[in-house]
Amino acid sequence: MSDRGGEEFVLLAIPDMNGSLRGKALRPAAFEAAVQHGTVMTDLIIGLDPVDTPITDYERFGIRTGAADLLLTPDEDTVRELAWRPGWRICLATPTWPDGSPCDFASREVFRTVVGDVSSLGYDVMAAIEYEVRIWDGEGRPLSTGISYSVVEAGRYHAFVSALAPALDALGIELTAIHTEAGPGLLELNLAAREGLRAADDAALVKLAAKGVAETLGLRASFLAKTVPGEEGSSGHLHLSLWNDETNSFAPGEGPDLPTPAAQAVAGMVEHLEGASLLLNPTVNSYKRLVPGWFAPVNASWGIENRSAALRVISSSAQPERCRIECRRPGADANPYLALAALAVAAGEGLRRGAEPPPPVVGDAYAREDLPALPGSLESALAAFRADGELRARLGERFSDYFAVSREWELKAWREAVSDWERERYERAV
Repeated sequence: MSDRGGEEFVLLAIPDMNGSLRGKALRPAAFEAAVQHGTVMTDLIIGLDPVDTPITDYERFGIRTGAADLLLTPDEDTVRELAWRPGWRICLATPTWPDGSPCDFASREVFRTVVGDVSSLGYDVMAAIEYEVRIWDGEGRPLSTGISYSVVEAGRYHAFVSALAPALDALGIELTAIHTEAGPGLLELNLAAREGLRAADDAALVKLAAKGVAETLGLRASFLAKTVPGEEGSSGHLHLSLWNDETNSFAPGEGPDLPTPAAQAVAGMVEHLEGASLLLNPTVNSYKRLVPGWFAPVNASWGIENRSAALRVISSSAQPERCRIECRRPGADANPYLALAALAVAAGEGLRRGAEPPPPVVGDAYAREDLPALPGSLESALAAFRADGELRARLGERFSDYFAVSREWELKAWREAVSDWERERYERAV
């Protein structure tokens, strides 16, 4: 990779706990040196909250241990052009501690380990994420009025999509379709499935590209789960299948029943959805999207082609390569590495135990009061995560401890905040 033409910088980055990419912009010679020897960055890049404040409640790394070095080694096969920023490229990296040991707090490494775990069961993870992104113009007006699947309103995104598509091509990401959603300014982006770590890499880079391209056009893009009360939120549905010897193990057989691997994966996911909610819905705002009637599931449920259930099994004998499980619980705000890790762990646990799923939901899952409720707040999700020992162990106990502390940190920040809603609702009445 010595011939880099007229490039000015290579962004060397890893995802932080929120899934945002953080790192340094290296000149070509410095990047080549990093390929050979690695380059150091502070471990604070995985120890900061969303507003860049160090998470001081955790004592094993970060500011409490002096913001020590991480060694970042470029994954050269991830080098891609940033088409909206001429002369710049991006490269994802593998972080290790200075002694060479893996950085088990880094979210990309957590998912890498989980992919390896599932591989030990004889399966390769294939996954894709579909994102709903909100787009506003320079004056804060949404680009569309909120009519879903509108051919007319899709045209309002012409300039954005015309710039985004080649930007994603340059990143090696296949954008398969777009359509408007039932919220003002809401656009869904469908991505092609990729194997293992590549699926999460694509998702993280899509967020980077959408925000960067929008900015060059004088627009603003957001992946916040819930932006406006009374409007549909932004989802980040996960699609997952498990493959063996280049064959989709979720493809239907001759009978009406689900194939055994698919049924076991569904069973594991249903069982662990409660604990996994902390990773699928990791912010205070996440839970404002999860209300009945907005296609955001609120109970541990599954069904065949049922969009009201938390898990939608998509099974087509005509296209066996497209058979998969769609988890509709995550919002667009989820860290894709951690959301996919949680789902893959749950599927793997179902396979290990030969678990059997409950009966599928037929009809409206929201109306089923007999189904286990999923957490409706960050506090309840944190409690469920702490109670799920299998999930925590497979994600790594050290990582799980840190992630729990980082969510407690978010709750503390929220409790200390005073909102306009509180002032408007209570100031005159008390």
